[in-house]
Amino acid sequence: MMRAGAHLKTSGIWRKAIRFGSDRRGIAAVEFALIMPLLLAMYFITMEASQAIETSKKVSRIGSMVADLVTQQTTVVKADIDAIMAIGAVTLQPYNRSVPGITITAIQVTTDATPLVQVVWSRKLVNGVASAGPTTATVPPKLKVAGTFLIRVDSTLGYTPVIAWSSGNQQKLGLTSAFNNITMGETYYLRPRRSTTIPCGDC
Repeated sequence: MMRAGAHLKTSGIWRKAIRFGSDRRGIAAVEFALIMPLLLAMYFITMEASQAIETSKKVSRIGSMVADLVTQQTTVVKADIDAIMAIGAVTLQPYNRSVPGITITAIQVTTDATPLVQVVWSRKLVNGVASAGPTTATVPPKLKVAGTFLIRVDSTLGYTPVIAWSSGNQQKLGLTSAFNNITMGETYYLRPRRSTTIPCGDC
């Protein structure tokens, strides 16, 4: 036989359980806790994407600006070329997680029956240090016109996202090395503006 006290105690537990199940006062807090990580992830992804797009535009702008400055000269020396590359690197600011690489190559297309591409001079800027550039280069078929003098500018950048800025953050977020260095680059070809060639006196 069930005692009356036990029956009343069981009924009280059920009433509390029913009230707890129908209570909606904390549902907003629970929903916020569930959706907040997703909202934060979307915010950071949007922010990072916009910064990456803007930085990519600046990398492209470096190439066009450097090529434009060089092709306005009638003659240059190493100091002039290095100064122009330094100006190009500064245009990347305020992005400063990595430094751009810039290569300026003066190309002469020969007048042979089958035109050849010859490097007249070349300078490059790597990690902020200027030095001699490559001795070989390529030219797109449409620009490979006999007797043409071209200035080729290559601008590159290993873009580092904010979420992978440091190795510690990378490990905490479980990111792979693929996100640690996203390669951006652009290549421009321009002809001299004020002369047929642009010799370098001491390259």
